[in-house]
Amino acid sequence: MRISTRLLAAASIAAMSLFSGAAMAQDKLVIGTEGAYPPFNVLEADGTLTGFDIDIAKALCVEMKTECTFVTNDWDGIIPALQAKKFDAIVASMSITPERLEKVDFSKKYYNTPPAIAVPKDSTVKSVEDLKGKTIGAQGSTTHANYAEKHLADSELKLYPTADEYKLDITNGRIDGVIDDIVVLSEWVKSDAGACCKILTPMPVDEEINGQGAGIAVRKGDTALADKLTAAIAAIRANGEYKKINDKYFDFDVYGK
Repeated sequence: MRISTRLLAAASIAAMSLFSGAAMAQDKLVIGTEGAYPPFNVLEADGTLTGFDIDIAKALCVEMKTECTFVTNDWDGIIPALQAKKFDAIVASMSITPERLEKVDFSKKYYNTPPAIAVPKDSTVKSVEDLKGKTIGAQGSTTHANYAEKHLADSELKLYPTADEYKLDITNGRIDGVIDDIVVLSEWVKSDAGACCKILTPMPVDEEINGQGAGIAVRKGDTALADKLTAAIAAIRANGEYKKINDKYFDFDVYGK
């Protein structure tokens, strides 16, 4: 989950942000996302946002009969931007963790997948134990970085502003492995860009760190919006819209248990 220099990148998206400011009326929402975390949220070259997070957010807005617009924000500053009322909710694969719950409120989860480790295909690393003394990359300010600090303490952790930057370093042999969401890494290693690497192993979920799954963050105390989003998540799960979006991106149900 991801610093990007995409400062509200596309002109159309930047224009949307001008209308956020204070909390929007109930029938309008401004949604913040990162745009640098495929396949969940991606800012395309033409300025459009795509990905699972985006499609789910759009489906929730239809279900709630709410007009929604999107803005992008660098990951490190996305919670402060929400608190500053630059948008009303965050849909960006943000895990519901005790630390974040001190700053924001959340809907119930809309997906839940475990972390995993990827290594180069020609790596001598055959198990997690072999990572001792090796350099592991992770995106900073993420649950995956926190997980590595706790569970891979014998490795050297190198933090990156974005996932794209750790991918570049492992491709060029500058680090020995990376940790991220299993879906993110699985989609990457199946692509041409990730042909260098393979999944070493999924990792056991540590709920204290990984949280209860990815939820939609709202400002502290905005329980009415959080509850409305939770109800909409349940509704699109029930009416088949969630499955339609899920199957567009994945061959298994990312909602989890």
